[in-house]
Amino acid sequence: MDPALLKEREAFLKRARAQPTVEKRKAKPTGDENASKKAKISKPPQPKAAKQIDYKTAQGSSTYRFSVLARIVKHMKLRHQDGDTEALLLDEILDETNQLDITVSIRHWLATEALANNPKMVVKDSSEGRKFAFKPKLDIRDKRGLMKLLKNYDLIGKGGVLMEDVEESLPNAPKAVKQLEDHLIIVSRPVDKKKVLFYRDKTLNFGVDDDYKKMWRSVAVEGLDEAKIEEYLTRSGITSMQDAGIRRVSANPRRKKGGKKNQRFKRHNDHLEDVLKDYSEMTNKT
Repeated sequence: MDPALLKEREAFLKRARAQPTVEKRKAKPTGDENASKKAKISKPPQPKAAKQIDYKTAQGSSTYRFSVLARIVKHMKLRHQDGDTEALLLDEILDETNQLDITVSIRHWLATEALANNPKMVVKDSSEGRKFAFKPKLDIRDKRGLMKLLKNYDLIGKGGVLMEDVEESLPNAPKAVKQLEDHLIIVSRPVDKKKVLFYRDKTLNFGVDDDYKKMWRSVAVEGLDEAKIEEYLTRSGITSMQDAGIRRVSANPRRKKGGKKNQRFKRHNDHLEDVLKDYSEMTNKT
């Protein structure tokens, strides 16, 4: 080997030994740290539990919004039934229903959409702002209005009115119905047992002898149609009442002959009778 290279190598090693070096050694882990590392490796990562939301109390949910609306409509209905039919501002309604803590977005939704488009509420504009009142099914305010409504229903043949609709619309309805018992007929429907109010027309009341009632109830007409009843009355010498309002149309209707003989046609240009001339003779001569 070249002696010059060996000298350079030895000089390089001397310089390297003369320069000090600091080595950072890693600290040996203790027993507790080893145990914690092993525990982390052994246990699989657990997924985070999802937060449970109470939709009845969450102010941003649609269920909470509609619960606020339902509470308002129910309160306004009870006010109307108690005789307090005055319209209220939205803040007044929320104050009476203890719902002043709702958010601004729900207030805006109630004022512009929910209450304004609700079929059970009516909107009234005033100088103070937009007010809301309960809208009943029947437009009656007292017992006179109820009597007028029932008379009108009886006159045009619409029948009766449900008791529940009267209770919803008329303030203090049970008291008013009790005062009008002599002018009403109350019937319970067999299907759902709901009470129906009819107007009692006292002009139609007439007395019937008990003998006629017994004769009427003694006749059995079960299983008989109208044709057989009419035949029985004819054999007994009793003329049955015919319905004059119904016309029977025959299958082959006869057509009237000679209906087009005396038809008159409309004449036109009658105002030119003096101006027109007949040139038929001149044409025959030529």
